[in-house]
Amino acid sequence: MSTSPSRVFVARLVGLPIFDPLGDQVGKVRDVVVTLRTDGRQPRVLGLVVEVLGRKRVFVPMTRVTSVDSGQVHTTGLVNMRRFEQRGTETLVVGEMLDRQVTVRGSGTAGTVYDVAMEQGRTRDWVLSRVAIQEPGKGLRRRGQTHVLEWTDVVGLTHAQATQGATHLIASLNEMRPADAANVIHDLPPERRTAVVAGMDDERLADVLEELPEEDQVEILEHLDSERAADVLEEMSPDDAADLIADLSPETAATLLELMEPEGAEDVKRLLSYGEETAGGMMTVEPVILGPDATIADALAHVRNPDLTPSLASLVYICRAPLEPPTGRLLGVAHIQRLLREPPSTLVAAALDDSLDPLRVDSTIEDVAAHLATYNLVAAPVVDDEGRLLGAVTVDDLLDHMLPAGWRDQRDLGGRR
Repeated sequence: MSTSPSRVFVARLVGLPIFDPLGDQVGKVRDVVVTLRTDGRQPRVLGLVVEVLGRKRVFVPMTRVTSVDSGQVHTTGLVNMRRFEQRGTETLVVGEMLDRQVTVRGSGTAGTVYDVAMEQGRTRDWVLSRVAIQEPGKGLRRRGQTHVLEWTDVVGLTHAQATQGATHLIASLNEMRPADAANVIHDLPPERRTAVVAGMDDERLADVLEELPEEDQVEILEHLDSERAADVLEEMSPDDAADLIADLSPETAATLLELMEPEGAEDVKRLLSYGEETAGGMMTVEPVILGPDATIADALAHVRNPDLTPSLASLVYICRAPLEPPTGRLLGVAHIQRLLREPPSTLVAAALDDSLDPLRVDSTIEDVAAHLATYNLVAAPVVDDEGRLLGAVTVDDLLDHMLPAGWRDQRDLGGRR
């Protein structure tokens, strides 16, 4: 550990890559596991929760950590790949300590924990040594003073609290990709998850919901009041919203559809009318659609939208008016690679590929898979009997339906050490 800094703040450690002795990345740090002591001594750090390939979380003991450098963590490479299961005597620093309400011993000053530091002692063991807290804002000051204190100077971290905020945990989650944030939320205790969900904005919650297992999606949505649940559904992509609504009770589904904005609800209702295992049931109704008089520059401007997935950005769909699904007749598609080779002022119709037959709304999953594989596509248009564009199926939509149920929540049985 000689190359490690003397003190490491846990919130800054989360998300760092973790490497084996050969320099290969084996995962990312997601949390720190500690055991609290009843005599008030500094808690001992047991190890790290590391997310490895397949979004599975494993436990890496601190005895396997060889260094904690700026921007990365190194291990001996001996990592047990059994899934991490928290024991009753263990506490997660990020998941359970951040946002705790504490007081300073002696002065009685109250504050909220926004970070915790760990360091290595003379015995080579790592312990929690410092607590960073923020006082409530006073007067015109929106943010209160911050302090970094000795662990022993802070009261309130060694026992559970009936209520606990989530401001600092949410700030940490907002820096993660939605899939990574979903993994953290999935593993939180129920009351902690409720606090986090309550504090997230609707758009961010929608992004995270799309990455959670179906049972988590349903549980979270059912705990929201109906108005907010409808708002979150509106922020989700229509195909994901339709999949989620299909898992709700008919009464709840009808209530939420009634509360949604008419345009968004109409898209979801249309998707729900198609068979779940068909192109219509898995497609998105928000591909990039342009008329034949648009230019290459127009098309490139649309596919630069950072909210588009790579598969949706791979094709531009050229249709007759109207340009909202169901559109006028589909004229063809323009591939992003072709668009990049053409002068920006050229009409997009000049880059049209009209040689591919589109998918039908009742095409089976097998039909969709064969179509994408045959033509080396990551997306394809879906049309009705009149040739009007209804939406597009992407390879990620296909995989989501072809993978086993519950694939987002891969769990291994057994212990870890």
